[in-house]
Amino acid sequence: MRRVLFSQRMLAFHALVLVIVPTFIWLGFWQVDRWGTRSDAVALQQGNLAAEPVPVAELTEVGSDVAPADRWRTVEAVGTWDTGHQILLRNRDGSGGVGFHVLTPLVTEEGPAVLVNRGWIPRGETALDVPEVPPAPTGTVEVGGRLHFSETEENSGRRNRDDLPEGQLLMVDVPAIAESLPYPVYGGYVELTAQDPLPDAAPERIEVRELDSGMSLSYAVQWWVFTLVAIGGWIFLIRRELRDAREAESAGDTADGGPAEHTEGAGDTGDRPREDVH
Repeated sequence: MRRVLFSQRMLAFHALVLVIVPTFIWLGFWQVDRWGTRSDAVALQQGNLAAEPVPVAELTEVGSDVAPADRWRTVEAVGTWDTGHQILLRNRDGSGGVGFHVLTPLVTEEGPAVLVNRGWIPRGETALDVPEVPPAPTGTVEVGGRLHFSETEENSGRRNRDDLPEGQLLMVDVPAIAESLPYPVYGGYVELTAQDPLPDAAPERIEVRELDSGMSLSYAVQWWVFTLVAIGGWIFLIRRELRDAREAESAGDTADGGPAEHTEGAGDTGDRPREDVH
């Protein structure tokens, strides 16, 4: 038995099991952790979306970014639109496919401006066409929207390039944008959900993308099922190897049990004495 279990072939299989079983168990717990993190993000989003609106200055300030715990909060501001420093954000999805988001500074009554994503507009016939942007209302406006922290390569998967047309960007890098504006700028930006007065034409409002916990918990169960399958296969192979070894040993014992008996045939007279016939 020991010779079978510690053969070169079985040692390789034992080593494989010792590697994949702990790995599968770890992957299962990793998916559980991801499920917990995503569940926390879902709870944060739902809670912040349901919270009462607050002035934008309560949740952000000039020179600092929005805290992750305040993302999705509804904020309010009063001011005037500065369309002269408006920016188009490329490669943004809307009801008509890929287009632009319109990012316009709102100079608040307190002095600093807040960057507001007014919504989606379709692209032109080519990627280099500058689309027509619905004008923002003139004069003082009251706006409300969902607060977000500044976009970075890490949290958005986007990266600004130097070869883009003037006035166009790929991500809302608030500190970089603030450097080009003639007034201080609050950290983060706002996705517009309401404004007063309403314009005759406006970019398409951005739908909130509700988070979900995904399939992480089911993936965890799958990894643990794979663990049981691997252990079951290991046990099955061991039992089969032991059974084959016993059968081979039994067959060898039968073959070595002793010489077969010799039976003389009726016509075999080679050793009989010869009788004289008279």
